[in-house]
Amino acid sequence: MKIANLPACAVLLAGGRGTRFWPRSRTRTPKQLLNIAGPDTMIRETATRLHPLFPTANIWVVTNDQQISAIRKELPGVPRSHTLSEPAGRNTAAAIGLAAIHLAHQHGDALMAVLPADSYIGKPELYRKILHAALDLARKPGNLVVIGIPPTHPETGYGYIERGAASAKPRGCTAFAVRRFAEKPELPVARKYLRSKRYFWNAGMFFWRVSTFLENLQRYLPATRAALAELSCSIGRRGYEKSLRRIYPTLENISVDYAVMEPATLPSDGAASNGGGVFVLPAEVGWSDIGSWAAVYELLAKKAGENVSAGSHFAHDAHGNYFWSPKKFVAAVGVHDLVVVETDDAILICPRGRAQDVGKIVKALEAEKRRELL
Repeated sequence: MKIANLPACAVLLAGGRGTRFWPRSRTRTPKQLLNIAGPDTMIRETATRLHPLFPTANIWVVTNDQQISAIRKELPGVPRSHTLSEPAGRNTAAAIGLAAIHLAHQHGDALMAVLPADSYIGKPELYRKILHAALDLARKPGNLVVIGIPPTHPETGYGYIERGAASAKPRGCTAFAVRRFAEKPELPVARKYLRSKRYFWNAGMFFWRVSTFLENLQRYLPATRAALAELSCSIGRRGYEKSLRRIYPTLENISVDYAVMEPATLPSDGAASNGGGVFVLPAEVGWSDIGSWAAVYELLAKKAGENVSAGSHFAHDAHGNYFWSPKKFVAAVGVHDLVVVETDDAILICPRGRAQDVGKIVKALEAEKRRELL
């Protein structure tokens, strides 16, 4: 797709490990490479729902050395040169910057949609409409656009976006000026945000021109921008991999939210100084980041208290359980609200209410150097 003669490209961020999905999620098979919420892997579902807004040739992926081969197998239509590997994890500002210099090298300038590779979207058609509106708004130089999810409960695990006045209506979708980005709040503050109806969850979906993003990197992270400029000179040349491995680990380790989006909303600074602004587009699209096994249960359970199982099971006086054991029959008696996940070499058992703590198991295994379980 082209908007105002600019190609529109989707950049999928796929470098995370998804430690809260252990024991299924491992270093080489993290969350985005698992069939968490359906028959396909999360990254394949993500790429599929982008069609026809983004043809496969306009999809890019930023991942790492451990996952790149598997991702290329999952997305065979994506050009091999569009799967970019980070030699070291340097957070989202660097990952997006890496994609931006490659897009600039190929297109000169382009519209850029930065999207997580592992989110769930329940209303894909409406989602594509809102993405199209976001791209329209991002076409203006200087504009930074973010998707905001209307909160359904006082969530403490997400960052929030506070909206200001309605500022634009691309494709019939109301866009608001962003007043500020807020950190993950304590529960009383999250309740206040929910009541105010002025706050959205930050789902990590961003839209801008490549040139706009690189200008903001120059403004807020000049050392990173200079290093990326040096790296860009070697794209397509024999010395690229050597330059990447030398330069990339020196980039600042910071999220794009902290590095660009938050300072860009400050009254005396930001994209507005370049004639643009920071905007949020509300999106009630059935979004979930599926951040834990408990979230998977909540997504798949059709009614409160039912058991959800990936394979055949029998339950007596048991309810609210999530079972992942597709090859073995599960029999449950008198247990409630549990998560049970079985793989060839491990079994996870925990209360659904403690599913967020599964990542602590991974940290303990790392400390014990149990690499065979990582």
